[in-house]
This record gives sequence, C-alpha cells and structure tokens, in this order.
Amino acid sequence: MHYLLLCALIFLPETPAFPLQQKPQPWSIIDLEKVKGYLDKFFPILPETQNLSIEERIKEMQKFFHLTVTGKLDTKTEEIMTMPRCGMPDTKYPTSAGTPRWKKTHLTYKILSYTQDLPRRKVEDAIRRALMVWSDVTPLQFRKVDTGRADIEIRFARREHGDGSPFDGRGGTLAHAFAPGEGIGGDAHFDDDEKWSDVNQDINLFLVAAHEFGHSLGLTHSNVRGALMYPYYSYQNPQTFKLPAEDKRRIQKLYGKTHD
Repeated sequence: MHYLLLCALIFLPETPAFPLQQKPQPWSIIDLEKVKGYLDKFFPILPETQNLSIEERIKEMQKFFHLTVTGKLDTKTEEIMTMPRCGMPDTKYPTSAGTPRWKKTHLTYKILSYTQDLPRRKVEDAIRRALMVWSDVTPLQFRKVDTGRADIEIRFARREHGDGSPFDGRGGTLAHAFAPGEGIGGDAHFDDDEKWSDVNQDINLFLVAAHEFGHSLGLTHSNVRGALMYPYYSYQNPQTFKLPAEDKRRIQKLYGKTHD
C-alpha cells in the first residue's frame, strides 16, 4: 500500500508552488486605435511624455480625472472617454509658450454664423451672458461688433471647418476655442451637428459657451470636478449659475479682480 501511494505521488503532474502570473491581455486593434486617438487628441505627446507606453499614457489620463490608476481600458475609463466634452486638450500650455492672455481689457466679439436650433436673439443672449460670467469677476469688458475683425469670432460649423480641428458629428466633441493670440486666437467654434438649447435638454449653449470663452481668455482645462473649466459637459441651471471658486481664482490670476 505504501509502495502504491509513493508511486502515485511520483507520477502526479508537476504543479507550481505559486499561481502563475497571467500575461497582460494584448490590445485589440479597435481598442488600441480608440485609446490612441483619444490620447493623441486630449493628452498629446509632450517632450516629457514622448517615451511613455500606451499603458503609462492611460495612467496619466486616469490620474488627471481621479480614476483608479490601472493603465487599462476599464469600465470607468471607457465611460469617461465617451462622454460629451470640449475639444481642447487636457494638458497645460507648453512652458515655452508661457500663459497666453490678452494684453488689454476691452475685447470685441462677433458672431459669424448661427445655429438653426435657437432663434438668433437667444443665441446672442446666451453668448452675452456667457461672456458676462468672466467680466463679472475681472476688469474685462466685451463689446459686440457686426463688421470688421473682432478679438473673439464665434461660429457654428460642421465636421472639417478650416482650423485643423474637425468636429465629429453629434455627441463627442461639442465645441473648441483657441487661446489669445493672432489669427484664430480667441475664436470659439461650436459643432452645429449638436442639438443646442437654452434649457435642460440636449446641450445648453450658455454653459458650453461660458466654458469655451475661458479658453478664449487663456485658461486651460481643470481637473477639479464641478469647475466650469472641467473638460466634460454637465448641466447646471443657467439662471442660478455662479462661477466656481476654482475658475474665479484662475481667471483673476490672469487679469486681476473686478474694479468696484
């Protein structure tokens, strides 16, 4: 009996003392293209990130949004990648560029084209109130012009529209705006494939415009959830909207406080 037991032990299949470490799952081509496209657009490669792997770049993105840092396309990460948002990157301006800002406090704006989703007067009212979000807390003043060049030119457009940053149809990217400067600097473009509204349905124009004009004035995105300059869209009642402290602090750092 002892002999049979010994034989059985000798011929048992060899099993490791510790569980084998699983190899990381390879990326599917679809997932890889989706993640790389997102990262290239919103977390573009900078000198300090040019040697990072795709997993390390995902970790940087997860840190920015205060997600669990896994380096993987998990549910929360994929969810945030598909939410409607601003089309500008989530990285800061390159150090060499400094912090773009207007060298004057009296700025002009011009609406070059309108959406058909709202009456013209409602578009103009939303734009005016969105600019007031910033003028109410700084010395900045905005004046609408109908002719000539304006500091901030506003238009609604679809897909490729001449600035090298095409829109993507309904959902996804809602709008984008450029930092102060020459040419298209300060200009704000809104995706006309979106359904724009002035209430709590579809996409509220006032809220998106107020965010975009933050870019027009020199602000980058904030990773503070609830800040106006947070990259993702979320509805708040425009009638009771108040600029969050985070955004107020940042804009006043650029332009100072309002003159009472």
